Order: sequence, then C-alpha cells, then structure tokens
Amino acid sequence: MTTLQERMPTAVAGADPRVVTLRSDRWELDVLPETGAAIAAGRVRTPDGVWRDLLRPTRSAGMGEPEKCASFPMIPWSNRVSAGVLRFGGRSWQLQRNCADGTAIHGAARHSPWSVVERTDGRVVLELDTCELVGVNFPWKYRARITYALSGDRLTVGTSLRNTDVEPFPGGFGHHPYLQRSLSPVGSPGPAPRAHPVLEVPAHKSYAMVRALPSGPAGAVSPRADFRVPRPLTSAFVDDVVTGWEPGAPVRIHYPDSGVGVDLHADPVFAHLVLYAPRKRSYFAVEPVTNVNDGFTMHEQGVPGTGVFVLEPGEERSGAFTMTVRT
Repeated sequence: MTTLQERMPTAVAGADPRVVTLRSDRWELDVLPETGAAIAAGRVRTPDGVWRDLLRPTRSAGMGEPEKCASFPMIPWSNRVSAGVLRFGGRSWQLQRNCADGTAIHGAARHSPWSVVERTDGRVVLELDTCELVGVNFPWKYRARITYALSGDRLTVGTSLRNTDVEPFPGGFGHHPYLQRSLSPVGSPGPAPRAHPVLEVPAHKSYAMVRALPSGPAGAVSPRADFRVPRPLTSAFVDDVVTGWEPGAPVRIHYPDSGVGVDLHADPVFAHLVLYAPRKRSYFAVEPVTNVNDGFTMHEQGVPGTGVFVLEPGEERSGAFTMTVRT
C-alpha cells in the first residue's frame, strides 16, 4: 500500500514550510493549510511565456491572516450574519462579531489549521474536523474538506461540508478569490494598466443591499451589478450579491492588456455570486457562494432562494467551481 508520505512530492530546498505549491503547465498555486486552507498566490503563464499573478499575491507578513491572502474558503456560511445572531429552528446563538460593522463574517473555519490528507504535484486535499476543536464559533460539529487541483489550463476548487453532530443545522460555503486588475509579471508591479478588465456575469437577479445586508428577496439586477453584457470593471465601487445564473454559462473575465481571459464555472450548489470591487485597490473579488449574505436570518424568516441548506446528522453537501485560463 502506498503511504501518504510516499505520494508527497519532495520538498524544494529553501521553500517556505507553510506553503504547499501545486503546478501544471499553465498554473502555479501556493496553498496555506495552517492558515484556514487559504491560497497565498495563484500564478498563470501567459502566451509570452511569462508567469504573472492572476490572484492577489500574499505578502510575507500576511501569511497567517486569511483576509490578506489571495483567496480563502468560507465555511459553514458565506459572508455576513447580521449582528452575529444565528437563528434556526426557533432558537438563536450569538456568534463572534468579527467584522467592523458588527456582523459575524466569512464563516468559522478560516482561523483554524487544516490537515493535509492527500497531496500530489497537482492536487492537495485538506480537512478540518471540528470534533477535535473548541471555540469554533459555530454551535454544531462538522467536518469540511477542500480540494485544490490543477490540470492544464484549469484550477478546480472542491468543497464539502458534513454534519457530524446529533441534530440538524443550517449551512453554506463559498470561496473568496481576489483577482488582480492587471496581470503583472511575478515579483514586479509592472506598468500601469492601459485598460480595465472586462467582466461578464450571466446572472439576472440581485439583492437590494443596506450596509452589505439584503433588505429582501432577490429582484431585478441592480445597475452597478449588471454585467450581463460584458463591460469594463472601472474604479466604481461594487459590493453586491447576484443570483439567477444562466445554466452552464460561465462568468468571464478578460484582460485586454495581456490577451488573457478566465472562465469561471460553478456547480448549481453555488447559487450566488458576490461581486466586490473596492475603490483605489489593485484587485477585485468574484466569489462563488452557496448562500446570500445574512442567509441564516432570511432562511429562518422563510424567505425563498437564500441558498442556505439544512444538513441532517451524517449528511454532506459538496460542490466545485473551476477557473480556466484562455488566450
């Protein structure tokens, strides 16, 4: 029988021991198991043979802080819970209010170290079992897995969430990738971009938002979040949740300066997409997520289409999304 140690690639001399690096002909991905299964960097090779940062690279000082990384998973919910109060089945629990706006944000798994359960040159599987942890900021026990896999032009990110408790609980998950506004060579800021990235999002609904929380069910897509017709992502502020994806249609990002595009496909469990473009930053976020912001509250209120799912003891929900580089 082949052991896990035998399957693992030999470590590169001088490499950061916190980082697991995956490689394909087109991609390089740096993964941080002990930083909440976050990604430290995502590099792609463009047609000129140059490796460029597609995901926002993590500075050395930010290696232990998921929010400062290139991307991180959000489990067992995505985005915010209003006032940190989780309501389910007529009961309520106070979660840690870990966002400046007084909400509980981005799940409860990103500050825990994850275990490497499988690794090859192009694939790593990470696991978090909260049965072995205390203070996980969630009332129920669960086990989660993240799989990062590279194959040619494609990055696949798989997520699973299993109820290991003795009663049902509401759940959700998502991923928070920060994409660069321009594809500079690795290690160099590069010249100022001559053109904004062009974004296409085939989603036909969005939520009216008040301080990043929805005020009701999804309705007509708002003008600032409407990228059904491809248009440049300018310096205008965007922080919206869209839904109503066209089945099988990808989110598309095109970088006119480099002639590179990225197609994002997601399984149906990812019923929502968070679009986040802060002002005066070199990055933006396109986040495939299962549930809308404050989905737990809306689910408890009986609002349809929140994307929150309920897991019975022993039940698991899983899904994957892909990012494919095209030229």
